[in-house]
Amino acid sequence: MSFEPLASDFLGFETLLTDREKDAITVVRAFLDERVRPVIDEYWERAEFPHELVEPLMATDVGRFGWPETTPFQNSAVFRGLVSMELSRVDASISTFVGVQEGLAMGSIGVCGSDEQKAEWLPRLASGEVTGAFALTEPLSGSDSAQGLRTTARREGESWVLDGAKRWIGNATFSDIVIVWAKDVEDSQVKGFIVPTSTPGYSASPIARKISLRAVQNADIALDGVVVPESNRLQRASSFRDTAKVLRLTRAGVAWSSVGVSIGAYEAALAYAKERVQFGKTIASHQLIQDLLAKCLGNITASMAMCVRVSQMHDDGTQRDEHSAMAKAYCTARMRETVAWAREAMGGNGIVLDYGAARFFADAEALYSYEGTREMNALIVGRAITGSAAFV
Repeated sequence: MSFEPLASDFLGFETLLTDREKDAITVVRAFLDERVRPVIDEYWERAEFPHELVEPLMATDVGRFGWPETTPFQNSAVFRGLVSMELSRVDASISTFVGVQEGLAMGSIGVCGSDEQKAEWLPRLASGEVTGAFALTEPLSGSDSAQGLRTTARREGESWVLDGAKRWIGNATFSDIVIVWAKDVEDSQVKGFIVPTSTPGYSASPIARKISLRAVQNADIALDGVVVPESNRLQRASSFRDTAKVLRLTRAGVAWSSVGVSIGAYEAALAYAKERVQFGKTIASHQLIQDLLAKCLGNITASMAMCVRVSQMHDDGTQRDEHSAMAKAYCTARMRETVAWAREAMGGNGIVLDYGAARFFADAEALYSYEGTREMNALIVGRAITGSAAFV
């Protein structure tokens, strides 16, 4: 297989990749086209996750393309972002699974874990032998997690007792471990814990009736006297500032994923426009349809440019919280516009799964909200440019 640049990469950002990175993306793209694309609409409609695809998906090495904090690598952050984009270009649920596994779960251990914890868990997560989840959001705490976390951790000898509840936790109904963030009752600081889901007192219930990311198995988690040893506490997580280091990595990944969702909807609309005939010619020949498609591509190109630069800044060590926050806020907002224009170009058929845009249109709503809402990320940028925090 040879690398084929995407026509939707209008300014040719993929030319920044090395030949080895291009070969790796070709492998991932082929797997998605051959194994995921033909079946994912049915899984999405049934709100089921394609578990049988996890092992072959991880065999493409997507779990080993991680950040330097998680796996040894020779790939650029631009490459890792383009992998996220490729995943989301086919399906945002699959991309979210990988983002939780390789970004949030592995990222938490890679950034905040001890050397022993990294050695024990990261290779197994990267191979897919172990599935992970990340539990921060709670039923009554989302944007205010830094201050409003209600799940507690109480030290008892060489163990910790966790009590509380978490909500919207991806992978949690079938994961082997969950990274649980809880407030230490002694010092009121947020700490992280590796919790095997087989631990007594842990339970996860799927959240049903979703209209977005339906294949993702989000869950409500209950923690009722869950006991974990001190060795399962993330040894380098002593406050929410450490949690934020993980989120800085993954916010940029969500920005890249939103570009992929935009491309998936745009490509579906473009293909449809070239085949759909109205008034004696394809609608691709109509001025208003071309205007919609050009606006879609403009959003995609601008967002991709921002993602590329933020990823380059990660590699050269200059990326800060406000940079990834701006990328997440901007790119998901442009995604929301793009999927709506793509659906509009397809008329009534745009709301039917069979024509390609509807799933991206619905899934965009989840990406717009998770990993920090647009408003919260805007306030992170606002604090950086004004010197004043305006979160409350």
